Amino acid sequence: MRRQLAEAGPAFTRAEGDFALISLPAPDGDVLRDLLIEEQARVVIEIGLAYGSSALAIGEALVLQGAGAHGCKHVAIDPFQNHFHHAGWEAITAAGLEEVCTLLAERSQVALPRLAAEGFVADAAFVDGSHIFHRVFVDLAFLHELVRPGGLIILDDFEWPSVATAARYFERNAGWQPVVLRTSTRLRAFRVADPRVEPAFEDFKPFHATE
Repeated sequence: MRRQLAEAGPAFTRAEGDFALISLPAPDGDVLRDLLIEEQARVVIEIGLAYGSSALAIGEALVLQGAGAHGCKHVAIDPFQNHFHHAGWEAITAAGLEEVCTLLAERSQVALPRLAAEGFVADAAFVDGSHIFHRVFVDLAFLHELVRPGGLIILDDFEWPSVATAARYFERNAGWQPVVLRTSTRLRAFRVADPRVEPAFEDFKPFHATE
């Protein structure tokens, strides 16, 4: 299904070239899949579903780990599936992943706090939602609570200064450790400190992506 989507594209796109512009390229999908398998991540949060390329990579990782037989769960958060004619969710159902994947059709800034209040715990998260700095920062702040200590937070489009700068705060102040990736990719991965770090306010370290 991933190969078919990458080669043929979805049945609907918002505009010419939109699929290639915003979807996770197939080689980066391989990196995402392999990271999750190596991590043995069975519960994954995804922010931003769009056309479903990254969701299928996550689904592939879960299937290769036994999917439903091992309590695998994929929570995708995207309030804008209607803008994509639900292409991402249709890709998930066409791949037979609807029993593993749940779609929360609401903003991540609303869904993530509720998941935290419910005591939800993830092994990993993949972040490709809004690239506005304060929205990225809020997403990462809640994922810092939702992803288990020692778990992975993987970000797409790390070349965007807003994304890199938001992650830099947690690297400098919350003990996130960059994960060395063996393949050239636009993704970046960080490991949440174990035990999780809650910095004292007087220990604040200024942050910027280029520091």
